[in-house]
Amino acid sequence: MTRPPAPNFDIPRPPHADAALVLADGTVLWGKGIGAAGMSVGEVVFNTAMSGYQETLTDPSYAGQIITFTFPHIGNVGTNGEDIETITPAARGLIIKADITEPSNWRSAQHLDAWLKSHSITGLAGIDTRALTRRIRSKGAPNGVVVHAPGGVPDLKAAWEMAAVWPGLEGMDLAKEVSCRQTYGWDETEWALTTGYGRQDSPRFHVVAVDFGAKRNILRCLASTGCKVTVVPADSTAEDVLKHAPDGVFLSNGPGDPAATGEYAVPMIQGVINAGKPVFGICLGHQMLSLALGAKTFKMDTGHRGANHPVKDLETGKVEITSQNHGFVVDESTLPAGIEVTHRSLFDQSVEGIKAVGKPVFSVQYHPEASPGPMDSHYLFDRFVEMIARSK
Repeated sequence: MTRPPAPNFDIPRPPHADAALVLADGTVLWGKGIGAAGMSVGEVVFNTAMSGYQETLTDPSYAGQIITFTFPHIGNVGTNGEDIETITPAARGLIIKADITEPSNWRSAQHLDAWLKSHSITGLAGIDTRALTRRIRSKGAPNGVVVHAPGGVPDLKAAWEMAAVWPGLEGMDLAKEVSCRQTYGWDETEWALTTGYGRQDSPRFHVVAVDFGAKRNILRCLASTGCKVTVVPADSTAEDVLKHAPDGVFLSNGPGDPAATGEYAVPMIQGVINAGKPVFGICLGHQMLSLALGAKTFKMDTGHRGANHPVKDLETGKVEITSQNHGFVVDESTLPAGIEVTHRSLFDQSVEGIKAVGKPVFSVQYHPEASPGPMDSHYLFDRFVEMIARSK
C-alpha cells in the first residue's frame, strides 16, 4: 500500500497524556493510557452495549479491531474467569470515555486494568467517544493505532506509519488465526446462579461445530439444548466434518472477510449440505452459508455492533432485541432462487437471517446466545435441534 505524506506531528500534548489514538488520515486524539504499554493497530469500531465488556473483549469476532465503547462506565463489574468467550482475547485494543470504574460486583475477581495488562491489551481513556462514534458513523470505520507510553511521550509518527500501511479487514482471512488447532469435545452447559456452569451428560444428538472463532457461550447453548458437541478447526474439509457422523453441523461466528475465509470453507459447507445434514450458521457462519448457497457479501461502512439491535422474524412477526457484531453483510440482491430471507434488521433493513426452502439449512446474522432480550433468540437453538430430530 502506498503511504501518503506524513502529517505534521509537532503538536502540543495535553498535560499527563501518555497515550493517543492515531488514525490513518493523521488525526490524533490524546488520552490517558490503560492496560498494557505499546502500540496496536486495527480497524476502529464502536460498540453500543451497556454491559458485557469482558465478553466483548474476548469475542474472537473482534480480531483485528479496536473497540470504542459508547457506554461511559466501563469496568464497573470488574472481571472474572467465567465471563470470557475465549482464553486469548483477539481484540486489538479499546477506547473509553471515563477512567476505568472501580469494580462493584460480588463476582469480580480482578480490576479491568489489571486484566487488560495480563492479556497485553492496550487502550486509552479520556477520549470524546461520542465525537469519535459520530465520525465513524459518517465516514466509516478507519484504520488506527492505539499507542500507550507510560511515563513517556507516544511516538505519533511511528503510530501513524503503522496505521497508514495496515491493509484493513477487507480481503483478510482472520478465522484461521482464532480457530482451534485441533478437534476437541465440548460438554459445558450454560451458567446458572449458585451452581455455575453445568455438564451435558445425556445428549440426544451429536453436532459438529466448525470453529471460525466460536464463542464459548454458543457451544454452551448447543450443549444445553441436548447436544454432544465436537469442535473442528476452520479449515476442516467436508470429509473431516462428516467422518464424525454428526446429526447436524453448526457454522460459528468469527472475524474477517467472509469471502476470504470462504475460499476454503465454502466447499466444505457445500459438501455438508449435499450430504443432507441439518446446518445452522451464526454471524460469519451465516455469511459463508450464504456464499455456499450462491449469494455474495460486501463490507458495511460502520457495521452492527451492540446489544440493542431490533430484528424482525418475518415468519412469526415477532421482534427480537439482539446482540450483533459484524462488519460484512449478505447482499440480498444476489440471493438465488430457493433461498428466503427469514429475519430483517429494523435499523437498516439488511438481511439478518435466511433459510434454504425444502432443506434443513438456516442461519442468522446476529448472536442468539448473547441474551440481550434476554432470551428473545434462544428459540433458534431449539429450532436447530427440532430440525435434527425431524431429519432422523
